[in-house]
Amino acid sequence: MPDKSPSITDSRVLAAMAHPLRRRLLDLLKLYGPATASLLSQRTGEAVGNVSHHLRALAGANLIEEAPELAKDRRERWWRRTSQSLCWSSTDFAQDAAGDAIARALESINLERQTGHVRRWADQPQSVQESWPHGPFSTETWLRVTDDELAQFAAEIRAVTNRWAERELPDDGRERDTVFAFARAVPAQP
Repeated sequence: MPDKSPSITDSRVLAAMAHPLRRRLLDLLKLYGPATASLLSQRTGEAVGNVSHHLRALAGANLIEEAPELAKDRRERWWRRTSQSLCWSSTDFAQDAAGDAIARALESINLERQTGHVRRWADQPQSVQESWPHGPFSTETWLRVTDDELAQFAAEIRAVTNRWAERELPDDGRERDTVFAFARAVPAQP
């Protein structure tokens, strides 16, 4: 299944995503669906005015949009993501010094964000970790591939993660908690 996400090629959009709270807001809108600044404020512990400011920045970058059909009155503003996935390639910004710097900074921020989720899980007390005795995992391997083969591998990994992320949740009465999953593959030497 090909990734249907539009590729981000505007460095201003990357710059808008580079703020940690904005990334968190995007994550919350993906995970829980449309929300108001007030709801997002409750989930993040941030002031409503601060959340509203960052929502406007995300809207200015066309990463989110208003969902007026959800409002109960003219004062209530609901927001939703414009795309469920965020996709970009650093090579798209290599010819623009400012864009390249933004892409590199965002890549670093993303890596910190991703490993931060894993570190927070590793720091949980044993009693919390025991509540998930089978699911959490780590995997790694070395591959010998061409660039095209690595792209094919990436597409297959994305297809699996997208299938699980976008699946219809079963109505079986079981509680489902949120889980952060990520995978990376980069050229490296042991």
